[in-house]
Amino acid sequence: MFITYAVVTGVAIAVNAAEAVTNFLRSRAVLANSAEVGVPPSWLPVLGALKGAGAVGLLLGLLGVPFIGTAAAAGLVLFFIGAVVAHVRARVFHNIAFPASFLALAAASLLLAVAR
Repeated sequence: MFITYAVVTGVAIAVNAAEAVTNFLRSRAVLANSAEVGVPPSWLPVLGALKGAGAVGLLLGLLGVPFIGTAAAAGLVLFFIGAVVAHVRARVFHNIAFPASFLALAAASLLLAVAR
């Protein structure tokens, strides 16, 4: 069970860390997507910090602080529920698979963390 948790959480760490960096760098894709869903560019550093904090928290969970990892996974689940809601509210469905897949990873990490 731990190997599955470690692999899923490792992938969640990698993708959230990468997303945090793209938010901080204000990549064209992030700017275009945020404009489509109605998120102002001024929010990008905060959103990047939340994703980065989630990645660090997941890493701490893997390194032996399970309550931090569980809390980080729960926070990421809530974050990406908000992202999916923002896409639905703005009727931007062509790329909703991205926040939905991040949500699925966070939820899987949370479920596996609780099940350990």
